[in-house]
Amino acid sequence: MSRTTAPAGLRAADFERVLAQRPCARTEHFVLHHLSATKEGAAGELSTPASSVPDGLVDEPLRFGLVIPKRHARRAVTRSLIKRQGRNAFQRGAAGLRAGDWVLRLRSPFPVAQFPSAASNALRTAVHGELATLFLAAASGARR
Repeated sequence: MSRTTAPAGLRAADFERVLAQRPCARTEHFVLHHLSATKEGAAGELSTPASSVPDGLVDEPLRFGLVIPKRHARRAVTRSLIKRQGRNAFQRGAAGLRAGDWVLRLRSPFPVAQFPSAASNALRTAVHGELATLFLAAASGARR
């Protein structure tokens, strides 16, 4: 059973390619990886040649995936909370992000002593704040 979420056609091979890239932003608990849609080889995977689509008619897509391992978030309630917060943060920050594939990875657990409840308001607030910082850093890096 896979520990990743694959919305909008992001498959296991896509996750591997994105996670092979250096992180574009990181916080204490999260890492954000990005694979540009214009990387070499990405155009070769298209089913139609790039010249057959008139310029400006098709926006480059943003695709998003999550990796929330059980070893860092034991309870399903906690993993669901983090995934929901991650999707919401991605939707809020999508306007400032470059086109391509994005993967959010939980890299370390939240301390159980500080957040004993699996879905407490304190944990929700901490995750929300960290994700907002992460996507803001990714968007500011995208403008360079």
